[in-house]
Amino acid sequence: MRPDSVLAGNHKNEKQHRRELCLVGRWMYEREYIVACEGNLSVRLCDGRILATPTCMNKGMLEPDDLVVVDSDGRHLEGVRRASSEVLMHLLFYRMRPDVHSVCHAHPATATGFAAAGRALDQALLPEVVIGLGKVPLVRYATPGTPELSAAIEPYVEHYDALLLANHGAVTCGPDLLTAFYRMETVEHTARITLAAEKAGSPKLFSSREVAKLMAARARYGVQSPPGGGAELPVTSDEEDSVTDQITLKRDELDALIEDAVRKDRARR
Repeated sequence: MRPDSVLAGNHKNEKQHRRELCLVGRWMYEREYIVACEGNLSVRLCDGRILATPTCMNKGMLEPDDLVVVDSDGRHLEGVRRASSEVLMHLLFYRMRPDVHSVCHAHPATATGFAAAGRALDQALLPEVVIGLGKVPLVRYATPGTPELSAAIEPYVEHYDALLLANHGAVTCGPDLLTAFYRMETVEHTARITLAAEKAGSPKLFSSREVAKLMAARARYGVQSPPGGGAELPVTSDEEDSVTDQITLKRDELDALIEDAVRKDRARR
């Protein structure tokens, strides 16, 4: 069966979600986004309960009955195993983002290397990434599985769909499991391309105006921006050439650039 047909959409019963979480766990393990007992996945069920992968198990070898169910406060409801302590991070996304129905946490090697080096994936380098994610900021380190990690992540949750966790890995979210997983794929693919570009020479970044045009194209590609509306744009060639501190655009400045790009696009038609 085709993965898209299996995973797309939220109108599924719990049995389907259990099967699909196990499938995505295998995908993450096969792609080496996780090893041993790393990583965790979850889905918000239609009744508000959270179906999650268990702690201390390889996520590439799960069976549907291995999964656990917790409530919105993390209290155990079903399953013979325990949920990961990192379910707290998942619950934060569900609490702050009504549009999110799945969360994916993994340790893809190249992206985690950037996180361990203290680097965000924030360069305007690839059009698909600018359109799909904007930028992937770096969250300061906090001990995994603790309220401190949730506190570190909280300022970013409403504004970004993918985050790097310093010295820890990456977390992505989405309206469904497939989207959350695809965003994890995109994070790792972006990290690999960025590293390759830096080894090959000096990466050539988009200008602020080109980024505005790409952001304006989001609606055409069916991309919904996170609801917070406060996301910073990726670093552009304009900023890279500046000898001052990094420049960020305010929302009204971004809107003006997007409006100008749309107007010029219409005039050319």
